[in-house]
Amino acid sequence: MKQQSLKNMPSAALVDLFRDYAVEQDTAMLYGEQAKVNRLVWKLKDIADELKSREGDQRSALISLYEHRNPQVRVNAIKATLAVAPEKARQALELLANSNEFPAAGDAGMAIVALDRGIFKPS
Repeated sequence: MKQQSLKNMPSAALVDLFRDYAVEQDTAMLYGEQAKVNRLVWKLKDIADELKSREGDQRSALISLYEHRNPQVRVNAIKATLAVAPEKARQALELLANSNEFPAAGDAGMAIVALDRGIFKPS
């Protein structure tokens, strides 16, 4: 989706689209479709960037996805909200990392390591 069309979408619709792309990414990972996984990373980033650019930084709308049944949706939402809800996001990362819901649990664990080492600095 083009950046211009993201600008015209309400925040709630962007959250829904973020969720759908994350589910699609999970399926692509399951089938080893790495090119598709990579494309979806950028689409998720575009949505997070659009929410960030809105008045008051609306990435916090993605917190509603912390309870989604799909762990890939959760890990993407958590990582996208680390700058706006650091304590809550950190707690959610730790929960997911200890859940054994792989590969998202591994992604969450690596995000914790990167945060602790200062490699990843949410902005």
